[in-house]
Amino acid sequence: MRLLLWILGILAIIVAGRLAYHLVPASGAFAELDTKLVDQCRRVEVAPGTEDVTIDPELGIAFISAADRRAWYNETGAEGVNPANGIYALSLDGADSVRRVSPEMENFLPHGISLWRGADGTKRLFVVNHPTTGEEIVEIFDVGANGDLTHLESVSFPAMHSPNDVVGVGPRQFYATNDRRFEAGPLSAAEAYLALPVTNVVYFDGNEGRAILGGLVYANGINKSADGQTIYIAELLKRRIGVFSRDPETGALKRVKNLRVATAPDNIEVSRDGALWVAGHSKIFDFLEHAKDPDAVAPSHVIRVNPRNGVESDVLISVNGEINASSVGAVWDNTLIVGAVFDSHVMVCPMLEILLRGPTNDPQ
Repeated sequence: MRLLLWILGILAIIVAGRLAYHLVPASGAFAELDTKLVDQCRRVEVAPGTEDVTIDPELGIAFISAADRRAWYNETGAEGVNPANGIYALSLDGADSVRRVSPEMENFLPHGISLWRGADGTKRLFVVNHPTTGEEIVEIFDVGANGDLTHLESVSFPAMHSPNDVVGVGPRQFYATNDRRFEAGPLSAAEAYLALPVTNVVYFDGNEGRAILGGLVYANGINKSADGQTIYIAELLKRRIGVFSRDPETGALKRVKNLRVATAPDNIEVSRDGALWVAGHSKIFDFLEHAKDPDAVAPSHVIRVNPRNGVESDVLISVNGEINASSVGAVWDNTLIVGAVFDSHVMVCPMLEILLRGPTNDPQ
């Protein structure tokens, strides 16, 4: 009996130590955030849950994935799917016009998105979809000359069980992150609070899908370099971005290095110069409170990261509810667009001053 008590005591100490080592830094409980840039931004209404944004510079628009996800996130059920859910296009000409470009689709709850461009000018938009039927899907759309989307196909396979984000690497090929291993119960709590490395990335090669990389801690955003040779993966609960070399023949990923960041990283966008623009949740417990209560403020934090040397800089910080729980910061030329997990708007921010005064490190 005494031996059992000793064993239980040692286990309790190990668990408490792991909680302190991982949870406290990941939570950002002691982070000090000072407002930056947000007072120069304008608010543009789109639809609830502007979770992911990616920019098509040729068309001069930003694609925005919007889904009313609060009830879904809290697992409280929903009275049907919000008809406002969809993919929207925001003009980047200063007019801030917004229109829905996705076709009418039943049971559409879009999440992460990725724009792929082929050498011949073909464009595909990949969209993670969480229909209430329980099946997890990546929808593939053709992008028309004016940005309108035509649905081409729905891809699902058993290994893709909890997709968060997607990155297209061909007209039908993509990677997706599974952000959870366990959906509910004590194992789910252990996974989150102990920051267990049990999530993964899956790969669809155009014919079949399979798990391609494991051992990740809450895999979240994913994106690629301009040449497609490097894949970037956000590990939210480790506050880091993994840099991986990619084998285009097999899809295999090999970790090259980790980039430590000062926030819990969500989506990743890559700018023209190769820099990583990352929005994150610098105070996780504030985010969790905001997920339950829309009146609770959750800070927004967007950073720029040089993938070559890991140098990062704060670009936007909101602590007064101008936009809550930022999930993406997409940039092209002098404009930054910030989306959020639950809010119905994006912030459109001119950045000429930031670019002139900010870091000049070449990410390449």
